Amino acid sequence: MTITASMVKELRESTGAGMMDAKKALTETNGDMEAAVDWLRTKGLAKAAKKSGRTAAEGLVAVAVNGGKGVAVEVNSETDFVAKNADFQKMVSGIATVALGVDSTEALKAASMNGKTVETVVTEAVAVIGENMSVRRMAAINADGVVTYVHNAATDGMGKIGVLVGFSGGNEGFARQVAMHIAAANPASLSEADLDPAVVAKEKAVQMDIARESGKPEAVIEKMIEGRMKKFVAESTLLGQAFVINPDLTVEAAAKEAGVTITGFVRLEVGEGIEKEADDFAAEVARMNAKG
Repeated sequence: MTITASMVKELRESTGAGMMDAKKALTETNGDMEAAVDWLRTKGLAKAAKKSGRTAAEGLVAVAVNGGKGVAVEVNSETDFVAKNADFQKMVSGIATVALGVDSTEALKAASMNGKTVETVVTEAVAVIGENMSVRRMAAINADGVVTYVHNAATDGMGKIGVLVGFSGGNEGFARQVAMHIAAANPASLSEADLDPAVVAKEKAVQMDIARESGKPEAVIEKMIEGRMKKFVAESTLLGQAFVINPDLTVEAAAKEAGVTITGFVRLEVGEGIEKEADDFAAEVARMNAKG
């Protein structure tokens, strides 16, 4: 497989590795990006343990709560100019309200909003604003109590990151602190029981390869892996993470002190996992001026 300059650039940006190391990793793995990241980690050449694709898509995440149900909805646009548009924000807020009555993204698109389907409302907005938009996804949570938090809020109830926290115990202030923690720490799951077994197995395989590179005996490696996997689980799960408000406690321990049980959470970030061609501010301004 031909290893292109753009592939090398993407790998460098996601790992912090040098150009030659990134190229070698791609060559060794026949251009498989995920395998190349793991290869770099095994060799100790990746500066970041977590991979994250460039988050380039724009738009907003809106949150809404009614009783014991909370929803978060992501609506994408091409540029941040549109995300700051009052008409776009009003539409997104309306879509989030509609989402309280459905349980999936497809059902949301087909649901009624002002006498039309949500999908039709968005399509008509595209025609008016002149920029592509889409309802990308929604997530819901049901609990005794639900709180929300929006990071980088563009207006009330919507911004770049939307968080829902389901809880019991009545301490809404503490639950809101946990929501802020989730926005910052981005846990993969609530607890170890909820972690994807495939993700855990892959991490263990990578850590085994890293440990074996040290040349230590297998018995020593097993002990090393045990400690590293314990750390991985703690850093990946909400309840195991050090609480940002009080790092001396885990979130689980802090919740216990507060008399709260965290039953679930949702975190949506605009453009998460979407790749988009690199652009620059001048080109974006020129494009907006051309529209009118």
